[in-house]
Amino acid sequence: MRLSIQDAAQLLGVSEKTIYRWIKKGALPACRVSDQYRFNRSELLAWGLSRRKNVSEEHFHETLQVAGPIPTMLEAVQRGGIVYRLEGGCKEGVLRNLAQAARFPVETDRHYLSNLLLAREGLGPTGVGDGYAIPQLIYPNALEPQLPVIVIAFVDQPVEYDSMDGLPVFCLFGLLSSSLRGYYFLLNRLYYALRDEAFRTVLRSQGSREELFAHLHRIESGLRANPPP
Repeated sequence: MRLSIQDAAQLLGVSEKTIYRWIKKGALPACRVSDQYRFNRSELLAWGLSRRKNVSEEHFHETLQVAGPIPTMLEAVQRGGIVYRLEGGCKEGVLRNLAQAARFPVETDRHYLSNLLLAREGLGPTGVGDGYAIPQLIYPNALEPQLPVIVIAFVDQPVEYDSMDGLPVFCLFGLLSSSLRGYYFLLNRLYYALRDEAFRTVLRSQGSREELFAHLHRIESGLRANPPP
């Protein structure tokens, strides 16, 4: 949910004047929409916690809530799309092109989204080994889908990604979620899916959308059902 200046001030327990001062200094995560500043609730909570602001514990409980059921991996990929021959030449270029190529709403600020992905990468590489990476955002201001999305992208030429095993990355799973619950649920399932040798074989051959969808459905059908909303 995007918050106004007044909402942000109330959440952080400060005046609106203070919010404007923090924005001017570039200290507060905010985006500008139609000449008005808007804030992501969870980003503000994380920001306030990191700076020991007086944020009520109730706000954190509200953030963990999810409207509606969490999608399956297949549903999340169908929403996010599959991209072939993603160019870039390096990790930064690949992530910027991923933000441009993925199937997101028209109003999504792609430039801002790519900056968020790069900022997340700065916290620690998201390469998980064997040529795979899971670039991820939990609370992007630029994109707040009703449900989490996963974008599968095959890189035109494998790129160095600072993975722990040192192998270049040829396949990315872009995971974007507006809730912690949906994020961790799908992240755990992605890790599980990447242990499936048949699925990995299709990924290495950059199989068709139908093949990838079929394997995701097969893997998910063998797992426990989604948790209740």
